[in-house]
Amino acid sequence: MLNLILLGAPGAGKGTQADLLSREYSVPKISTGDILRREMAENTPLGCSIRNKINAGQLVSDEDVTKLVELRLSRPDCGNGFILDGFPRTIAQAEALEEILKAAGREITKVIEIVVPDDVIVSRMSGRRVCSECGATYHDKYNAPDTEGKCDRCGGPLRIREDDRADIVSERLRVYHEQTAPLSAYYSRKGLLCRIDGMEELQDTYANVKAAIEAKK
Repeated sequence: MLNLILLGAPGAGKGTQADLLSREYSVPKISTGDILRREMAENTPLGCSIRNKINAGQLVSDEDVTKLVELRLSRPDCGNGFILDGFPRTIAQAEALEEILKAAGREITKVIEIVVPDDVIVSRMSGRRVCSECGATYHDKYNAPDTEGKCDRCGGPLRIREDDRADIVSERLRVYHEQTAPLSAYYSRKGLLCRIDGMEELQDTYANVKAAIEAKK
């Protein structure tokens, strides 16, 4: 059973690695970003509150996020394991997660931290473009569309997500280093952490992540 946590600053490549690992190990990727965006899209009171905080580069409350994750982990598709992308983000969330898993007779098997310098992250994220119609993702440097400003798939207009603006990214990184980076030491003390260089080519990074997962503790 693989109960995996992926750590790393926003834009470090956790989501891409989580997608690959989900297919490789046949366990669901659980992205708090996806869960939170669904809440915002539905314009629930919680979703509206979340939108305001994210647009200001802030983190959502531990209580709200933890409850959403707990409900997601209780679904049948998590029976053989899961990959957490973007959770926990604070020590309090990590402790709450341990209690949730303990109550279910489970535990974290590995924590992988993908390490990328801040300046590279700002470049990566501020260059991202998302199709307003189908959600396809592009990058003005690494994966540009055939026609500037238009989606290759459906022809829809491309936009910069509010939380991908350079000023917002810089604020998110500041918050990350203040509140989330301490998780590295937290999981290291538990003997669960493995740090991976996120500056390698995609497949090289993936090979290193897989090797870390499959290595004996």
